[in-house]
Amino acid sequence: MNDATNLLGPFQSDPNGIAHGSIETNQSGPRVARSSRSTNITRIYLVRHGQTELNVSGVLRGHLDPKLDALGILQARLLGEVLGREELQLIVSSPLKRAVETAAEIAKCSGVKLELDPRLVDRDYGPWAGKAKEAVIATWGSLNAAPDIEPESEVLARALEATIDVSHRVPNGSAVMVSHDAVNRLLLFALDTRLENASTPQETGCFNIIELQGNDWSVLSVNSYPSRNGIPLIQQSMGDEQIVDAIGEQSVEPHHG
Repeated sequence: MNDATNLLGPFQSDPNGIAHGSIETNQSGPRVARSSRSTNITRIYLVRHGQTELNVSGVLRGHLDPKLDALGILQARLLGEVLGREELQLIVSSPLKRAVETAAEIAKCSGVKLELDPRLVDRDYGPWAGKAKEAVIATWGSLNAAPDIEPESEVLARALEATIDVSHRVPNGSAVMVSHDAVNRLLLFALDTRLENASTPQETGCFNIIELQGNDWSVLSVNSYPSRNGIPLIQQSMGDEQIVDAIGEQSVEPHHG
């Protein structure tokens, strides 16, 4: 296999024609070479939910169910403006609040009904949910070695099943799936072997683009995210007042394919 880094193109502004109006699309992760659009291609925008207070604290979230914080709400609204203008046929979300609230903004802008799929729920960290990730790793050597944590193989199996079902429902169409860091990473690695040696960051409020052409899956972009006026909203660099001002200035109108 070729080194994955040889297959990753450099960041290009306005990737995949997704940026619209004053909303820009930045990307801090790798960008896999893009295939040309043709018939019989299914495109899925794989989204990570917006930020919550638990994301800021650095603890394992799992099945804990916090709502989006102020920055997370803004991230979700900008995702709605960006992805809501695509020709979507289906929006599916993890049932946890942080994912549902994110998906709801995309649904509002696209006019597509939101559906919940428990197979997209975050990894179950069992008794370690709410604990600092570093502390668990320090004790057990890795998250996978800690007892009573859902095995990665089970997380991937359910997420892949959900992804395949989505692809069957929108043949030659586009869909959004809103899930979580642990789920998204496993999916990206499984769907495209070119990412085997690549970094796949999943910042809150990001999206990835995956496509199915025939029987072949490929990842077109990783960790793309909206920004306003060049400010990437995955960063915790905005104060509460700035976030409130940005939300107040933003008009979120429904956009139909």
